[in-house]
This record gives sequence, C-alpha cells and structure tokens, in this order.
Amino acid sequence: MSGTVGTAICLLRCDLRAHDNQVLHWAQHNADFVVPLYCFDPRHYLDTHCYNWPKTGPHRLRFLLESVKDLRETLKKKGSTLVVRKGKPEDVVCDLITQLGSVTAVVFHEEATQEELDVEKGLCQVCRQHGVKVQTFWGSTLYHRDDLPFRPIDRLPDVYTHFRKALESGARVRPTLRMADQLKPLAPGLQEGTIPTMEDFGQKDPVTDPRTAFPCSGGETQALMRLQYYFWDTNLVASYKETRNGLVGMDYSTKFAPWLALGCISPRYIYEQIQKYERERTANQSTYWVLFELLWRDYFRFVALKYGRRIFSIRGLQSKEIPWKKDLQLFSCWKEGKTGVPFVDANMRELSATGFMSNRGRQNVASFLTKDLGLDWRMGAEWFEYLLVDYDVCSNYGNWLYSAGIGNDPRENRKFNMIKQGLDYDGNGDYVRLWVPELQGIKGADIHTPWALSSAALSQAGVTLGETYPQPVVTAPEWSRHIHQRPGGSPHPRGRRGPAQHKDRGIDFYFSRKKDAC
Repeated sequence: MSGTVGTAICLLRCDLRAHDNQVLHWAQHNADFVVPLYCFDPRHYLDTHCYNWPKTGPHRLRFLLESVKDLRETLKKKGSTLVVRKGKPEDVVCDLITQLGSVTAVVFHEEATQEELDVEKGLCQVCRQHGVKVQTFWGSTLYHRDDLPFRPIDRLPDVYTHFRKALESGARVRPTLRMADQLKPLAPGLQEGTIPTMEDFGQKDPVTDPRTAFPCSGGETQALMRLQYYFWDTNLVASYKETRNGLVGMDYSTKFAPWLALGCISPRYIYEQIQKYERERTANQSTYWVLFELLWRDYFRFVALKYGRRIFSIRGLQSKEIPWKKDLQLFSCWKEGKTGVPFVDANMRELSATGFMSNRGRQNVASFLTKDLGLDWRMGAEWFEYLLVDYDVCSNYGNWLYSAGIGNDPRENRKFNMIKQGLDYDGNGDYVRLWVPELQGIKGADIHTPWALSSAALSQAGVTLGETYPQPVVTAPEWSRHIHQRPGGSPHPRGRRGPAQHKDRGIDFYFSRKKDAC
C-alpha cells in the first residue's frame, strides 16, 4: 500500500469463516485496518414472495446466531472481532464510510441470485458516491466460476452429468488460501455491536427434539469438528455411499450442508481433506461420492447464474405450462404431516420439529407434493425456505424445479412411488414409528399402508383411521403393487440392508485419473 492509512470493510454474508476466506485474505494484505462486518438484513426476516410464509424460521435463525457468535470468538483470538449491525448492508456500509472517514475499500464475495445481487448493486452505488473501491471475489463453490469449461455461463449444460464429466476431465479445484494467524486491527473507535437474540426477531428458541438427526450448533468451530469426526475419528466417510440414504441418526451422512449454506466451512477445504484421506486411508466410491454431492451444489449455483430469476418462475427453466393447484387445505395436510401417507408424514414432522430432513426424504415429499397432489411447487420451496436449517437458495430452488419436472432432470415425468420408497428405505418402519407414534402398534412394513389393513388389525394396533390417524388424502394406482409386500419380497429388496448399488458412471474414471496422476 501507499503511505496513506486505509480501512477495508469486509462484508460477510454466506461466508462466515476465518479459514479459506478470500475477502479477509485480501483485506489483510491491502489495508491497515480491517473491519469484518455482518449485517442482520431486515429483508431476510420478512415473508416469502408467493405464499407469505416467514423467510427465516427458528431453526435456521438459531443456527445463524450461533455461527455469528462463533466467528466473533474466532476473530477475537486473531486480534480482531466481528462487527455486527442490524440493517440493510448498503445502509450500514454507507454509515460506516461516513463515520470512519478512512475507508478505502469494501470487499465481499459475490452471490448468484437476485436479492443478493440487488444488495451488491446498492453497495456499488454507495461506494461510487463516496469514491471507495469495491473489491469482489467468487468463493462459494468448489470449482471457481472463472475456471469452468463453459464460457460464457449461457453454455452451461442443462444436464448435471454433462456438467460433471466436463469438470472432472478438464478443470481443477483451486487450493485453499493460507490465512494469517493474526488479523489487522479494527479501525480506532469502532464498536463491535451486540449480537441480537431470537427474541429480537420475535421468535422463540426452538426446543431441541431428542429424535433429531442434526443436534449440532452453528459456526466454523463445529463445522471443522464435524469433518474431523466424520473423516478422521470414525472413518464414516469411507462408507458414506452405502449409508447416505439413511433416515435415523447423525452418522448416516456428512451433515455438512447447514455449515456449507452459511459458509462456515469451505467446499475447497472439504475437497483437500478428501484428497488427504484418500492418500492416507482409503480411496473408494464413498470418498468420491462426497465430491459428487459437492458438485451438485456447485451445479445448482451455476444454474442460478445462467437462468437468473427464472429459477423462481412457476414455469421453471423449461417454460412449461402446468396447471398447478393452490389448495391450501391440501397443503396444510402436507406441511403438518397429516396426509395419511406415513412415509411422507414422518418426514414432514421431522422437518417441522428439527429443521432437518434427509436427502431421501426431501426427494419423496417433493415428489408427493408436485406429482401426487399436483400442488404449486413454489409452496413446497417456500416452506422449505422457512424451515430448513441448511436452506441454500440455489440448491433449494434447483432441487424443487428438478422434482417438479421443470428443471434440470433429463427424465420426463420422474415420480417417486411413496410405498415402494418406504419399503426400500424404511423396510421395518422404524423411521415412521419414530415420527408417527400413533402408528407404533402396527408391526413391520404394514405401517406404510395402514389403510390397507383389516379393521381387526387396525383395532389391535390401536389405530382408528380418520380419528387417531388420517385417511390418505390421495392414493396413487401404482402403490397397489407394493401393498402387503415385505422388504425382500420384491425383485429389488433394499429395506434392511440399505439402498441398492447402481452402476455409477464417473467413478471408474475418477480412480483411473487419480492413478495416472500418481
């Protein structure tokens, strides 16, 4: 730098970490004073666009508050702190520029969707008016936007497999950044500000349900501990592909998603740890599959860059005219877990109670809402936005478009069979029993189709349909093939020993490439 004293404001949004953070890294090398800043933007706590559910529910809000608190503690250990304000980022930054008088740069990571881009536009206007430099970076994905083999972004393939193959054969992941042990100090006289509470947002701290599959706290510290546990302490990552479709407990999947959504952990750091694990322990289909899932996350973010506002359109990416229903009574049955279809209800009750749902569950309840009930997919997308602890705008809307058949799914009219899925992934009904206790008296796989049981069997189980548990709001004709079937009685028995292993194109290529690189 020149001899002038300069202050860099580092606006942090979905990058709440001290490791591999290019915003903090740049400021450290280009300013005398560094102001890490987080703004609680009031627009994030309004209602959703179409159906007016709250945008941020209690589970995610608590996780966010924990993450902000944790980052402040981490930065304090590095000689800095996290400045916290309530207000629109563009207004807060404007006030700080005026207050400090020494701001030479405002630094932030770029985002992909409209509301976030509007904030960036406002920040640029403020900085232009005050003669302050704007420095931006791309840091939310595994593969950098500028390293994609598709330039411009309009050339991004509309099928994930084509995207994945192109990246695996012709792109590299950039290395993580080495961060300074001590950060530059805050500008003199600047108050760090108080971190708000749940009550400040008019919300109550949710009670942790003992059945939850995600009993974790927010923040970078917990994220790094989770990776240490899942990779190095237990070797669970080496069996991820076999367990990832589980439903009960903490250890069937990585559970990285909530921390990734807020940027508490860097996808590039996960990648480097996978590479290290493969060198030092084992490389197999499971270690590859963690990267495969990270690539899906990348893909939906790049799809959002390509299509812009269209990811929120009722017609989707394919501009399909589908006569979606907007039946609020039917929707209430879905969101409250009272559809009368136990596998759906168990998943929806878990979401409501904990803010979390397995990947398998999400695919099923989305298919049920859009394909069996025929409801507007945006009702489901906005409900997930409200409740999910790991809500990520690009992944959420990308997945809902996919499920609704108007996104990036190359298969026409993909529809999940709720009964077959229940038998395949919850063959003995233990997951349903956990979340739908009124059906606990029904033994084994029969719990998935209580309406098909005799009056005597229901009576013996203490179940009265229409009173203690609902009649199904809909029954699909294809379900009948699986009624009274036991896991193992179908040509594809998966209920007791996990999901069937399909041939995974790409895995053989991945390992042959690694071998060549050695």
